[in-house]
Amino acid sequence: MDFYIKIDARTAKEFSITATGRDREICGKVEEHLIVNTYREVLEAAGRSCKPLSLRINNDIPIGKGCGSSAAARLAGIALAVHFGRLRWNDAQIVGEASRREHHPDNASACWMGGLTVARMAGEAEAQVVRIQPKGKWPLLLAVPDASLSTEEARRVLPREYSRADAVTNIQNSMLLLAAFAQGRPDLLSAVLDDRIHQPYRAALCPLLPALQELKGKNGILGAALSGAGPSVLMFLDARSSVSNVRRLVGGHLAAKGLSAELILTSIAMQGANF
Repeated sequence: MDFYIKIDARTAKEFSITATGRDREICGKVEEHLIVNTYREVLEAAGRSCKPLSLRINNDIPIGKGCGSSAAARLAGIALAVHFGRLRWNDAQIVGEASRREHHPDNASACWMGGLTVARMAGEAEAQVVRIQPKGKWPLLLAVPDASLSTEEARRVLPREYSRADAVTNIQNSMLLLAAFAQGRPDLLSAVLDDRIHQPYRAALCPLLPALQELKGKNGILGAALSGAGPSVLMFLDARSSVSNVRRLVGGHLAAKGLSAELILTSIAMQGANF
C-alpha cells in the first residue's frame, strides 16, 4: 500500500531516534527497537563493525494492525546495515534476509519491490520473487481499528489441517485474483476474495471483517479482506465510485454495529524501497 517509513540516518557517537508520524512513542524508543536491532544483528552476522546512528524516522504505517509494519522495519534495518556496512547485497539477498526474520516472504517482497509480488522461500534465507504491474486503477480503503493484534495471537486460532475442498478453493481463488489484477478485471473480486484458510478463523478477533463484508456490492465496494493477519480490513473500490459516499456508508454501517475505525484512502504502491 502507498505509505512508507522514511528514515534519515547519520553516523553518531551513540544511537538516538527522533520520530514523527504514526506511533511516535514506539518509533522513538531506542531500546528493543526493531530497526536498530535488525541493523545491529545483520552487521554482527556479517562480521562488520556497528556504527551508532542518529535516526530521524517519519512513519506512515500503522503498527500492529496487519499493514506490514514489521517487514518494513526489518527491511529498513537491513538497508541501513547494507549501506553503512558496505555489504553489497542485491535485492534477492535483502528480501531473503527480511523473509527469514518474518518467517515468510509475502510482506517483505511487496514492501521492498513495490506493486504486486508473488513470492516463495527457496532455502533458509533466499526468496524467489516476481513483481507484477497491475492493470488499471485499484483504489483501496483501509479500515484501521484502535486495538492492535499480534501476529502470534492471530496464528494461534488457525487449524493445523484443512480440508481438500478448502485448499482447492483457495488455490483457485488466489490464481483468479492474480489474473484479475493482471488483466484489470475488478468484476472478479467479489468472488475471489472469498477465503477459507484464515479469515473464517480470525473473524472473531477482527470484528471489522464480517461487518465490512456485508457491504460488498454496495456504493462501489467490490469486496473486503483482512489486511495481513488483521485486525485492519482492506476494501477494494470501483475506480468510478465516490470516495466520500463510500466513507459515509462505511462509517455509518460500522457505527450501527457499535464499531469504529480510521478510514485511510490508499492504493497499490508502484514504488518499493529507495535508499
